[in-house]
Amino acid sequence: MSPVESADSLASHIELDDVDQRIIELLREDGRMSYRAIAAEVGLTEATTRARVKRLEESNTMKVVAVTDFEAVGYEMLLAVGVQVENRSPAEVAHDLAQFPEVFSVNVVIGTYDVEALVVAADQTALADLINNKLARLEGVRYLTTALALDVLKNQPDWVPFHETPDSIGFDSSEFIQ
Repeated sequence: MSPVESADSLASHIELDDVDQRIIELLREDGRMSYRAIAAEVGLTEATTRARVKRLEESNTMKVVAVTDFEAVGYEMLLAVGVQVENRSPAEVAHDLAQFPEVFSVNVVIGTYDVEALVVAADQTALADLINNKLARLEGVRYLTTALALDVLKNQPDWVPFHETPDSIGFDSSEFIQ
C-alpha cells in the first residue's frame, strides 16, 4: 500500500453514530484508556466497546497512535516544501519523499506545486543537507520551494470535524461545480 494513497481510498465507509464519535473523542484525550473505562463513559459493555473500536480501526476510520512532538526529540526546524516534478509522476516522487525520516507529511496536490511536504531538521546544517543533498537529488524533482516555519501556532494531527460538516457550516459545493 503506497503512503501517498488517500485516506478515502483506504477506508471502508461506515456511518459514525454519537457513541462512535464519543469513543474517538475519549481515545484522543487518552489513547491508553482501557476498554472498561471507555465502556463506562459511553454506557456500553466492555465487549461491545472493544468490538466498536475494532470496527473503527479495521475500517481505517480511526487509528490509535503515539504522536511525538518534533521539538521534544531534537528537531528545531519545521519546513513546508513545494516540489515541482518533471519526467516522473508526482505520486512516484511523493513516494520517494515519504521514505525520508525527516519527512512527516507528503501530499500530491494540484496548483503551483505537484507535491507538498512537511519536513523537520535538527539545525541549519541538517536542513541544508536534507534540501541540497537528499530532496533536490531525487529523480524527478525539478524545483523545490521551501518555507521555514517561524512559529507553529497550531499542529493538530487528530483533527477531524465530527460536529461540523460542510452542510452544517453552510458550504454549498454546487457553487463550485459548473
